[in-house]
Formats: sequence, C-alpha cells, structure tokens
Amino acid sequence: MAYTIDRDPSPDSPRLGAMTLHPTPESVPRARRWFQKFIAPYNPTCSVDDCALMISELVTNAIAYGRSDDPWAVRVEWYREENSLRVEVHNPGFPANVRLRRPDANDAHGRGLLLVDAIADSWHSGPSRFGGTVVSFVMADAWRP
Repeated sequence: MAYTIDRDPSPDSPRLGAMTLHPTPESVPRARRWFQKFIAPYNPTCSVDDCALMISELVTNAIAYGRSDDPWAVRVEWYREENSLRVEVHNPGFPANVRLRRPDANDAHGRGLLLVDAIADSWHSGPSRFGGTVVSFVMADAWRP
C-alpha cells in the first residue's frame, strides 16, 4: 500500500483533501505535515497548528485502536462546510470503543480526545462510511464570511 494524497478536483465540492496512511507510528508526523501543506492554499483563519495537533491525536488513536484481519489503512479527510472546517479520521476499529477518558495524572496515555474536546468547537464519533469508525472535529469560523 502506498501513501496517497487526494485533492478533490471539483471546485464545488466541500472536500478540500484526503490522505490514506499506513497504520504505523511514522504516519502521525506525516499526517501533520501533509495537512499543514495541503490546507495552506485555502488560507483558513483557524489555527492550522491546533488542527494538526488534533489530527496527530486522532491518527495515533486510529493506529492504536484500529483492528482488521486484512491489511488496512487510516484515512483522513477534510472539508469546508460554509465557514467551518471539518476533519474526519477513519479506521477499521469499533465505533463503540471511542470514549472520552479522564486519565490520572500519572497515566502516560489517554489524553487525545481530551485535547480534541478542549480545542475543537465540536467533535463526533460513530460508524465510518468506509466501515469501522470515524472520529471528526469541527473548527467553526475557519474562514471569514
């Protein structure tokens, strides 16, 4: 499987881009870099660094919790919806396993969704249209009207 970047060729489509990543730790910084590179031409007014951080957390979770007997990938897609930016991270895991944890101070893991919850205007998890799970977040007012 190759890493891929997919930009929607239709100017009328709300999808701004997508990437397919191997479920390996190396994909986390790659997802950050690719998102930052491919969102830049759209000039969002929201913090691209905050979005990249949340993507890192969600891709890390997708890699850690995605499950399949077949070869699989993590898919990241980002959309413009009016003045908002919505980012989706898809994996073949089980939607019911996504939950916001309250880790103890000594826990080394478990803060990814807490970060997303604190930074994003909203987030959601549920069944992915690709099968498995999608976790998405929205940054409202990502573009000026």
